[in-house]
Amino acid sequence: MTLARHTAAALGIALVLAALSVRLSPYRDYQMAEVAAYVVAVAGLTVLIGLSGQISIGNGAFMAIGAYASALLLLHLGWPLELVFAASAVIAALAGAIFGVAAARLRGPYLAGATLMLAVALPSVAGQYQGIFGGDQGLAVTIITPAFLGASFPPTRWLAWLTCAAALITLVLLANLARSRVGRSWRAIRDDEVAASLAGLNVARLQILAFVVSAACAGLGGALLAVVTGIVAPGAYTLTLSIALLSAAVLGGLGTLPGAVWGSLVLVLVPSYLTNVAAGHGLSGAASSSVPIAAYGVILIVVMLVFPTGIQGGLRRLFGPMTPDAGILRGVPRRSAAASEHQKEGSV
Repeated sequence: MTLARHTAAALGIALVLAALSVRLSPYRDYQMAEVAAYVVAVAGLTVLIGLSGQISIGNGAFMAIGAYASALLLLHLGWPLELVFAASAVIAALAGAIFGVAAARLRGPYLAGATLMLAVALPSVAGQYQGIFGGDQGLAVTIITPAFLGASFPPTRWLAWLTCAAALITLVLLANLARSRVGRSWRAIRDDEVAASLAGLNVARLQILAFVVSAACAGLGGALLAVVTGIVAPGAYTLTLSIALLSAAVLGGLGTLPGAVWGSLVLVLVPSYLTNVAAGHGLSGAASSSVPIAAYGVILIVVMLVFPTGIQGGLRRLFGPMTPDAGILRGVPRRSAAASEHQKEGSV
C-alpha cells in the first residue's frame, strides 16, 4: 500500500513538472534538471545522516565517481542511458561499501574527518591519470535527444524530463526503504547503538548499508549532473561541493526527503540569483563569486535560528497537517519507541 501511494504521488508530481517545463525557458529547464540531479545526491545524504546518524562530508567524492563512470561508459562503450545510470550508481555503491567497511569503527567527528579526507583527495586522481580521466580538462559527455520527440524538441526540456524522472524514482525507493524494517533499524541505531545491539541488530552491517545507499544516490546524482552539464572535470567535484551538499541537507531538513528538494533548490537557485545581483551592482571576478559563498553562511545561520529542523520542519510547524510530505520520514522518533519496536519484532 505504501509503495502504491508513493508511486501515485510521484506520477502526479511528474505530470505537474512536465507541464511546467513546457512553459519554462530553456535556461529554467536547465536549472530544473540541475536541481533534480542534486535532489538525488542530497536525498541519499539526508537518509545517511537523518536516519542512521552518520556524518559524511565526502558525498561530493561519490558524485565524482558516478560522474566519471558515466562519462567513461558513454565514451568507450556507448551504453544506453538507463544502463549508464544504473552502472554509475552500482560503481559508487561499491566504493561506498569499501569506504564504509573502513570507517565502520569511526564515530562522530572522526567519521566526518575521514570522509573529509576522501573529498579532498579524490579529485587529484584525475590529474594523476590524465590519459583516462582527461586531467583538468575533464571528459566530455554528449547525449542525443530521442528521435521520437522530434528534431525541434528542446534538448534542455529532455534533460529536465530525464533527470526529474530519475529523481522521482529515487525518492520513491528511498521513501519505501525508510518505511521498511531496514529504515526502522537505522533509526534505532541512530537513537541508541547499545540498545539497538541488545535488540539483536547488526550495527556495523546496517551502518555500512547506509553508506552504500547514500553513495549509490550520490553516484547517480553525479551521473545525472554529468549529463546535464555535458562535462566531467575535477574542478566541479571539490570539497566545496561536498560542503554544499551537506548544507543543502541541513537547510532542507535532515531526515525528510522533501527537505532534500528544498535544499537542492537553495543550492542551485541562490548562487545564480546572487551572482546576477552582484554583477548588476558592479562586482566582478573573485568578488562576484564570493557572494554566493557568503550567502550560504547567512542563510544557514538564519534557517537554523528560525527553523532548527530545517525548511521542511519549519513548514510543518507553520502549516501542520497541510504540509505535504508524501508519507516520507516523518520527524524523529523517540528512542524508546524505536528500540521497543525492534524488541517486539525479535520476540515474535
